[in-house]
This record gives sequence, structure tokens and C-alpha cells, in this order.
Amino acid sequence: MKVGVILPSLTIQRRDSLDLAAAARHAEDAGLDSVWHGDHLAVGMPTVDCTIALAVAATATARIRIGASVFIPAIRPLVWAAKQVASLQLVSGNRLLLGVGSGGGAAQWAAAGVAFRERGPRTDTALRLLPGLLAGESVTMPDGSAVTLSPGVEVPPLWVGNASTLAIDRAARLGDGWFPSLITPTALAQGRERLNAVAAAAGRPVPTVTIGATGALGDAPGTPSRTELAAGLAGAYRHTARDAEELPVTGGPDEAAARLAEYAAHGANHVVIGLSGPDWRAQVDLLAEVRRRLPGPGDE
Repeated sequence: MKVGVILPSLTIQRRDSLDLAAAARHAEDAGLDSVWHGDHLAVGMPTVDCTIALAVAATATARIRIGASVFIPAIRPLVWAAKQVASLQLVSGNRLLLGVGSGGGAAQWAAAGVAFRERGPRTDTALRLLPGLLAGESVTMPDGSAVTLSPGVEVPPLWVGNASTLAIDRAARLGDGWFPSLITPTALAQGRERLNAVAAAAGRPVPTVTIGATGALGDAPGTPSRTELAAGLAGAYRHTARDAEELPVTGGPDEAAARLAEYAAHGANHVVIGLSGPDWRAQVDLLAEVRRRLPGPGDE
């Protein structure tokens, strides 16, 4: 199982005197497989643009994969989104993992000047046309015009975010992977059954499975407990109290590895964790210890 980490927020960067380049290098040196950044436009908190943050991470590192968790192509003109993605793939040396979503609150879509009700169809269109645009092929756009981007790049894996039935079906029909976040092992197993069935019906290979998680490792002073993290999840994401208690990855490396092994047993081969402990570097070092206790890495 491969393990990645969400890059620290601006708040954490300031608290720990840690910029994005240094954070990405630390994750790479620790032995993690990937670093990730979210894509937020108008969310009421300070945040760096996803493509800029990942470009910084890419140019500061040599091996580690860089990932969008998740990129929202549908709030952008599609060709512009493709140019951003192709540029990231180019400057990273083909290390990009592209999570694709259609989420975010209605305010974000309004800020982008895109009707919220159009998010589904626009995301489907993006998933259909992005591979050709990124590869430098001549692509016929929805308005009938033909577009060819240059330079063409190796098309990164397209992992469809969200745990909904709609997202599972979208991943099976149009994606290379399914990328649900904050999902219980039981829900993952159920979703994977549907993923397999829909992919088979469409005559497509079964997408890979990556999960997004949250956690706080170790027992240093100030480390949030499982109960504290669960309470936040129940309030912010409307999980039931029982499900919320199951979601955080906590404890020492052995305990956390056992928790993640449950997801691996249900087909997840990559996990991406947002860390909440008091020292981001120390949390990453503990996460690397967890990584070393897990089964061998899965395929992308």
C-alpha cells in the first residue's frame, strides 16, 4: 500500500516555519510515496492555488508523486484546465496523480461564474476530453471547434473523487481510479463491489482504489485524540457518530498500520492522509513508520 500526505495548510506552514518546498522535500526524504494539495477557490480560509502549490512541490523534489486532492476542472474553461494539468505533468517529470472532483460548495461555483447545476455534466465532459487534450491530440470541443495543445504529455492517472454512487459510476465509466475520502472500510467494500460491476458492464478495466483519510499520530502533547477528530468529522461532514469514530487514523505506527491494513484488505492500494498533530514534520516521520509496516505498494 502506498502512502501520501496532504501538504500543510498556510496556517500550519506559519505555525511550523515550514514552506511548501521544504514540506515536500521532507515527505520525500521520509520515504512517503506522494504529496497532495486541494483545489479551493472561495472557501473562506487562506489557501494557495492547487496548481501553483503542486508546481512548487514538483520542482523541490525528484522522486515523490504529486497529487491533486481533488482538482475541479469543471469550474475552469476546459482547455485552460488541460493546459494547467499538462504543465504540471511536464514540470514534474510525469509524476502527477490527478484526482478529479465536481465538489465544493455552491459559493465556489458562483465565484467561478459557473452554474452549480452544471457541475456533473461539465465534469463528465472533462473526463472524456482531458486525455486527448493532454496527449496533444486534435480534440473536438462541445461547441464543435477543434483544439490541439502543445506540448503533449503522458496522460496522468485520472482518479475520480467522492464516495457517492454517482462518483463510483463516473469512476468506473470514465476514470482510471476511484478516490473516496473519509469512508469506512465497510463502505469501501460496498463501493468497490459496485465499481467492479459498473466497470465490467462498460467493458472497462476495474479502476484502482485510493482513499483519503485524516489522522493524528503518536502521543506528543497537543496531539488530537480520536474522539476529538471524530467530533470534528461528525460536525463538518455529517457523518454519524459511529462512522465518524471509525474514520480517524490515530495511535502509534503499529496501531495506525493495522487500521490502514483494513482498507488494503478491501482493495485500496494508496492512502492520502491529512495530518492534524502539533508538529507536521514529526507527524510525517511517524507516517513513514506506518508506511514501512504496511503490505507492499500497489499499482497506480
